[in-house]
Amino acid sequence: MKYGYFDDENREYVITNPKTPYPWINYLGNEDFFSLTSNTGGGYTFYKDAKFRRLTRYRYNNIPVDNGGKYFYIKDGDATWSPGWKPVKTELDHYECRHGMSYTKFKGSKNKLEVEVLQFIPLGFWGEIQKVSLKNASSKTKNIKLFSFIEWCLWNAEDDMTNFQRNFSTGEVEVKDSVIYHKTEFKERRNHYAFYSVNSPIDGFDTDREIFVGLYNGLDTPEVVSEGKSKNSVAHGWSPIASHCLEIELKPGEDKELIFMLGYVEVEKDNKWESKSVINKKPAKDMISAYDTSEKVNKALEELRTYWDNLLGKISIESEDPRLDRMVNIWNQYQCMVTFNMSRSASFFESGIGRGMGFRDSNQDLIGFVHQIPERARERIYDIASTQFEDGSCYHQYQPLTKKGNAAVGGNFNDDPLWLILSTTAYIKETGDFSLLDEMVPFDNDASRAKTHFEHLKASFYHVVHNLGPHQLPLIGRADWNDCLNLNCFSEDPNESFQTTENQKGGNAESLMIAGLFVVYGKEYVKLCKRIGKEKEATEAQVHVDAMVEAVKEHGWDGEWYLRAYDHFGKKIGSSENEEGK
Repeated sequence: MKYGYFDDENREYVITNPKTPYPWINYLGNEDFFSLTSNTGGGYTFYKDAKFRRLTRYRYNNIPVDNGGKYFYIKDGDATWSPGWKPVKTELDHYECRHGMSYTKFKGSKNKLEVEVLQFIPLGFWGEIQKVSLKNASSKTKNIKLFSFIEWCLWNAEDDMTNFQRNFSTGEVEVKDSVIYHKTEFKERRNHYAFYSVNSPIDGFDTDREIFVGLYNGLDTPEVVSEGKSKNSVAHGWSPIASHCLEIELKPGEDKELIFMLGYVEVEKDNKWESKSVINKKPAKDMISAYDTSEKVNKALEELRTYWDNLLGKISIESEDPRLDRMVNIWNQYQCMVTFNMSRSASFFESGIGRGMGFRDSNQDLIGFVHQIPERARERIYDIASTQFEDGSCYHQYQPLTKKGNAAVGGNFNDDPLWLILSTTAYIKETGDFSLLDEMVPFDNDASRAKTHFEHLKASFYHVVHNLGPHQLPLIGRADWNDCLNLNCFSEDPNESFQTTENQKGGNAESLMIAGLFVVYGKEYVKLCKRIGKEKEATEAQVHVDAMVEAVKEHGWDGEWYLRAYDHFGKKIGSSENEEGK
């Protein structure tokens, strides 16, 4: 209660103290377009892929923590503040953040001016809505200035934070009416641009970060806000931003609503330009017009609520403990949706540039949500299986934008293939849909090498069978699940990433975790084979499952507990026979 409370009726967590122990974040978006927002307005936005299609910048491991996001500055006379508290950090008369089902609301007030910011992504939409509501609760007319702020990322988030020699020369924008367009590399090699709009005439703008903030200032005291006047800067290289300035008069008791939109547009190669060097703005204008009134925005929010009502209504419990009901009926299912969408690829700890969607992670994640979105679970299973190789091995990750395996990380994580059996059998149990087993699915995203999905499961099963160590237990690959011991990996290069360090040639380290996994999902594979009439395959597979059970009994149990592994030299890890093993 020191920082907030659950509002079960509205399915929200209400934060009443902005100084939480760490930023408490919400994940907005359900399909292709996503935004992460903290309880003080920090975070970033991307289309599909946090690495390759990052719209706004975010700086990890920063001081102060969570510095950078989508901010609003209020200048009311001598008082300057932000409704989400940051970045200005002026003490507010009232602060509240409500994290709901794919939306977040900020409420801040100072000197009897009340400001609410609603953030959400409409269903099936490639844009984020920010509805800003202002109310003058005083007895005097207020003349205020409202400044928006976002900082554009130059699309590839990894290149954006490293290739400064180039990037400081490439940033490019257009400004037309109340819309700021980000078009870096659009002329050279991209078919997409982003925009930030407001549904009202503006009194100024800025697109150059250094001019807006000031060379020696921070986001808490940007020069333009302090002076109370935009400089109408147009970025040519350096660090492009988007900031609107609106001068607003509010009579006593008067309120006003503004609709801001952060959007992403793709256009055909032959339809990129209105005229020479002027981008085709029609797709952006169509998006803006779809939500240019409060009525349209409110309707979209209700549609989002209905969407979540339907999802969460499929499973619910009523117990004697409201905390259990709350977690099962709301937050556990919501978290499962988030992990399904992100697969831990993007968060306030995962930058989105070092990993894509995990093969193992994505298979695990979808089982928590398959009962609510079986059609998307089926699609995800095919996406995952398509990154597999004929021998059953697979890329450890794939990029959601391309759906191709991440070659930089590669494969050889020997537990990965088995998780495909888990997700497939879970899907079939939930839906009764066996037809996915007959779908032709590529190996390594090569349609010419496609086989039925069942053949992918078979390859997953036999990948373990064909990769056993001296005790007939599964060989450990690279940082296999639960172990992360790299028992086969040796490197004398301190600059070599643990994720890309290959196994020592001829490694003999063995995993009891994979052995247990094989027994559990090997049995599922056998049941599946029997269920679809593949009796011969079931009989042959059962032999291997039984053999693994015997290997675990003989070499995995040391009399008191099960080992974790054998290392490269045959030493028992996690054994009661030596103190070090404990």
